[in-house]
Amino acid sequence: QFKLVESGGGLVQPGGSLRLSCVISGFRLDEYAVAWFRQAPGKEREEVACINSAGLSLNEGDSVKGRFAISRDVASHTVYLQMNSLKPEDTGVYYCAEDEFWTSWCPAKSSDFASWGQGTQVTVSS
Repeated sequence: QFKLVESGGGLVQPGGSLRLSCVISGFRLDEYAVAWFRQAPGKEREEVACINSAGLSLNEGDSVKGRFAISRDVASHTVYLQMNSLKPEDTGVYYCAEDEFWTSWCPAKSSDFASWGQGTQVTVSS
C-alpha cells in the first residue's frame, strides 16, 4: 500500500517562504515519480512540480517557476517543496501524489495519479 503524508503548511506573509515535506511509504523514491499539486478554493487541482525516479525536477508551472523548487532525500523517503517569494495567489491545499505508472515524467492531470496524501494548507496573507 502506497502512503504519502504532507506537512509544513501554515500561514505566511507575502514574500515569505515555506518548505513542505511529503513522507512516502510502500515504495522507494527511485522507483516512481512524485508530484506536488495545489488546489485553491473553487479551482481545479493544479500541478506545480514533479520529481522523477532519477531525481530530475520537471513540470514547474509557469506561475511558480523561479520561486518553487522540488527536491528529495531518498534515504529519509521524503520529497520537499521549497516555496519562496510567496504570493496570496499561492494560497491553497498542497498535495503530493504518486502513481506506479509514472517513472521518468509526470502527467499534468490529477486524475492520472492514484495515490494522494491528505494535503497541507498554505495561506499567504498579511
